[in-house]
Amino acid sequence: MYAVIRTGGKQYRVQEGDVLRVEKLDAPEGAEVEFPVLAVGEGASLRVGKEAEGARVRARVRRHAKGKKIIVFKRKRRKNYRRTRGHRQWFTEIIVEAIEG
Repeated sequence: MYAVIRTGGKQYRVQEGDVLRVEKLDAPEGAEVEFPVLAVGEGASLRVGKEAEGARVRARVRRHAKGKKIIVFKRKRRKNYRRTRGHRQWFTEIIVEAIEG
């Protein structure tokens, strides 16, 4: 059984036991969180929208951390303008425990 969930402005296809990195959630490590379900499927059948309304996905927060560093470099030619900045985005690692419904 799999489900499509929405969190952090993105959609993820998950199964029980999956480990995901999602946008940072306001939940302590070890806490249980639930996500809104957009679709639930098993085999060739798929329930979407109103048909999947009662479904829930329960997950547990494993850890919070920062991702890999990306370099942001700005430059304007012939103007002696150069700026270099780095950025590391926060993420939450979750493990999907159950898909109900």
